[in-house]
Amino acid sequence: MRIRWAYAAASDLAAIRDYLREQRPSLMQSTIRKLYDTTRSLKKFPNRGRIGRLAGTRELVLSPMPYIVVYSVEHEVVHILRLIHASEDWP
Repeated sequence: MRIRWAYAAASDLAAIRDYLREQRPSLMQSTIRKLYDTTRSLKKFPNRGRIGRLAGTRELVLSPMPYIVVYSVEHEVVHILRLIHASEDWP
C-alpha cells in the first residue's frame, strides 16, 4: 500500500500546525507527529477506520485527540482526503 495526500489534506495538516504553533506550541510537534504516524499506519491496516459519512470513504478517529482522518482505499493506494477537527460541521 502507498499513501497519497490530497491537496486538501495537506492544507489541513498545515493549518493544524499553524494553529498549534500560535495557540498551543508545546503540543504542536507531538500532535503533528501523531497525525502523520497514524496516517502512515494505514499502509498496513487500510480498513481499520470506520465506514465514512461520504460514500467510498473511511474515517479514522484519533482518540483522545479531536481529529478525524478521512480517507479512501483504492487498489494499492490509501488516499488521505481530509484531516477534520471533530467539532467542525462537515458531511
